Amino acid sequence: MKQLTALFICGLLCHESMAQDTTVQLRDVVVTGQYQQQSVKNSVYKVRTISSERIQLRGATDVLGVLNNELGIRFSNDATLGETDVELMGMSGQSVKVLLDGVPLVDRGSTKQSLSQIDVNTIERIEIVEGPMSVIYGTDALAGVINIITKKRTEHLTVTARAQEETVGREYRPLDGKGLHSEHLGLQWGNGKWFAGGGFTRTDFGGWQGQFTGRKKEWHPKNQYLANGIIGYGGHQWEAWYRLDYLDESIKSLGDINTGNYRSTDQYYNTNRYTHQLQGSWKPTERLSFNGALSYQDYTRKTKTNIKDFRTNTETRSQDDGAQDLSKFNMLFFRGTVQYKLSDAVMLQPGIEIKRDGSSGQRIEGSPVINDYAVFVSSELKPVSWLNIRPGLRFIHNSVYSAPPVIPSINTKWAFNKDMDLRVSYARGFRAPALRELYFYFFDASHSIKGNPALKAEYSHSVNGSFTWQALRRGELRYTVALSGFYNDFDNLIDIGYSAADPTISTYINVNKFRTTGGMLEHTLSWKALEAGVGLVWVGRYNRFSDDTAYNKTTATPAFVWTPEVNANISYRFRRLGATLNVFYKYTGERPTYELAAINNVEVVHLAKTAAFHYADVTASKRITPYLTLNAGVKNLFDVDRLKNTAADAGQAHSTGGPVLMWYGRSYFLGLNFRWAKK
Repeated sequence: MKQLTALFICGLLCHESMAQDTTVQLRDVVVTGQYQQQSVKNSVYKVRTISSERIQLRGATDVLGVLNNELGIRFSNDATLGETDVELMGMSGQSVKVLLDGVPLVDRGSTKQSLSQIDVNTIERIEIVEGPMSVIYGTDALAGVINIITKKRTEHLTVTARAQEETVGREYRPLDGKGLHSEHLGLQWGNGKWFAGGGFTRTDFGGWQGQFTGRKKEWHPKNQYLANGIIGYGGHQWEAWYRLDYLDESIKSLGDINTGNYRSTDQYYNTNRYTHQLQGSWKPTERLSFNGALSYQDYTRKTKTNIKDFRTNTETRSQDDGAQDLSKFNMLFFRGTVQYKLSDAVMLQPGIEIKRDGSSGQRIEGSPVINDYAVFVSSELKPVSWLNIRPGLRFIHNSVYSAPPVIPSINTKWAFNKDMDLRVSYARGFRAPALRELYFYFFDASHSIKGNPALKAEYSHSVNGSFTWQALRRGELRYTVALSGFYNDFDNLIDIGYSAADPTISTYINVNKFRTTGGMLEHTLSWKALEAGVGLVWVGRYNRFSDDTAYNKTTATPAFVWTPEVNANISYRFRRLGATLNVFYKYTGERPTYELAAINNVEVVHLAKTAAFHYADVTASKRITPYLTLNAGVKNLFDVDRLKNTAADAGQAHSTGGPVLMWYGRSYFLGLNFRWAKK
């Protein structure tokens, strides 16, 4: 109780959401994959948007805390490295493209560290497009795209600030140490054709002891410093802007003391990320426009391992193989497109994309560089007012891997009337081998892993369909129902296998076929001060042993194993009080999988399961002055920390099976929001 009392005393400042009319407008606008900004309803793609208002109402301190309630999105944690990966519609993180203002972000490998390394306070909205977007966005857009759109132009001076205090399970100490502590300061300015802005955020996560004792923690302490700045200039026909994002992140993994020699092994992971962007647009006529994006990213991750002697209180560097490492990744990226409106019925978009990826480090063989060149073209055909057809082709040349020469796609949208839409699409997707998969080299006492430079690209056939019907529209009452389905068939799936030259060495190989399928049903309701949404998704993942007769099987092995998900979002505004109450809920069903296990020295296929769980956040906000708003709430209401798991391996490089660590239990947060604008 003392901890909670201290928590509710120490909320400071946090920027308030934008005016409600602006937020409603932003919620309906998308740019991902579009020729120009347009509403979600008019988009040929099925797009989900998450507004900045909803991000703030959730009390999120990173993007993961925003997405964990979304249907079809699931996270997995690597407690050893302090990282979290994302899965979209049954496909893992390497198949999910993460964009910042349309520019792909660098990650070390399959894990999408970038999702937790973006300043959530600078986000205007998040757009999620399910299904392959390989024609427009290239490799890794196999499962879909998560595009994070940042705040840019403003017409006046705005100062924002935020501080939020949060418990980590039952652990908390005010302002520093145990718990989660986040502070932000931001500035935006606009004057005619000029605009600029900047911000700084500190997030201090004290870790979580969990079931461990002594110095070791189940969730490692993590400290982040994020800074950003933007400057731009432009008028009615053209605009250009430059943005810099910087990250300094440190994760500390302390070991327990060996009672035999009074020593411990401590590891430190330090990450620095610079993301430069220069983007511009020019519209000389109503029919013609140009867009360009140039980006350079520099990402380094340093692993330091020390041996601490508690008898002498000294530390020395570990001399074990792989104990010290400096991994460097950089990417130079350019995309240019032209949009030309031939007539009211035909629009054409040709484009070019160039990407150069480089890497080096003790766990990378040499200093490899991959050059990727692509030319793509798509068109938007509207032969009649109610039909929109968008075919596209992407031509690829890569300096290292064997890429599919042509990637096609076709998206269609039928508007039966103003309240009823049908979207159907087919796309050929592909995923390029990551640098880590091609050139990784890591040998120590417990690892023998080598990359495979002969890997081929993964590719897929994907079919998606969705039907949207606004069933009610009477006064302030709006009710919409949407039904969608998907099917993905993959070839050349990259997986871990044994080297043909030496079976004691693990390597990456193209062997597995994989499929995913499923359907989603969503309901949304808006009535006066109430907004609510309820959704259901059923995701099926291919069982690779279904047609395999090489192993004994303890149970029947169907072609697909299925996992259901249900979510609900409810928000009610008490307008006279200037307050809002929100409930965010998600049920993730049991996840079955078939795996090989040794039973009585015989390899057999058996069914393993990861338990189902319920997750919910309850939050509230209250305006206390024209400039200040108070936020408070409970996260992980059902107190989930680990899930029962019967698999021999939890599916991660550093897992050993057993319970799967998901969260650190129920937590409470409090913050104050500050926003001042000069009119």
